[in-house]
Amino acid sequence: MSSNTHFAIAIDGPAASGKSTLARKLAERLGLVMVNSGAMYRAVTWKALKENIDPSDSAAVVALLNRIEIECGHDGLTSTCTIDGVDPGDALRSETVNANVSMISAIPEVRDRLVALQRSYLDHTSVIMEGRDIGSVVFPDTPYKIYVDADEAVRAARRAKMGEVDSVAQRDAADSKRTTAPLIVANGAVILDNSHHTIESGVDAAIEILKQQGLSHL
Repeated sequence: MSSNTHFAIAIDGPAASGKSTLARKLAERLGLVMVNSGAMYRAVTWKALKENIDPSDSAAVVALLNRIEIECGHDGLTSTCTIDGVDPGDALRSETVNANVSMISAIPEVRDRLVALQRSYLDHTSVIMEGRDIGSVVFPDTPYKIYVDADEAVRAARRAKMGEVDSVAQRDAADSKRTTAPLIVANGAVILDNSHHTIESGVDAAIEILKQQGLSHL
């Protein structure tokens, strides 16, 4: 946590658990900036692919990382991320980015660079940040942690509905077994099963958890 008055709410969970939608709607409800940490990793992946860099060549990816400018901020309550002044936009959700983002995310130097950027948000504002290592690595000291989960079949159906064809099981394995910042339930996190919640009921459940964790902003 930051030493100033700003705070972070950590929302973690596997692919297609609904954490992004939950975090966005919760941010709207509470008037906080919502940061999608995954978009940052997708942006680096997009840039590597655009430069024809093999995502499995970690040395080449690190060299790329050292010569690009990554700027993270927010537009209203929504986080922004540009690389060398370019916002990748919808390209972040492309099939090729989907297929390679786990590989890029596993590179320690990538995580170090982006975690520093994620933490820097608290220099300016309070945030709801969603991802896979927010409560465990980025803000391990925040008392406000929710791990959003859902049945694998439900998550697979959600990804198919979004037009994303990568395997949920394979993505889970890649995220959970990587050496650097694996996907885990962070210490102090409360698990929210989002398998059958509506968007609104999920937000209501999250707010109840945050109340129990002592968030006075509510």
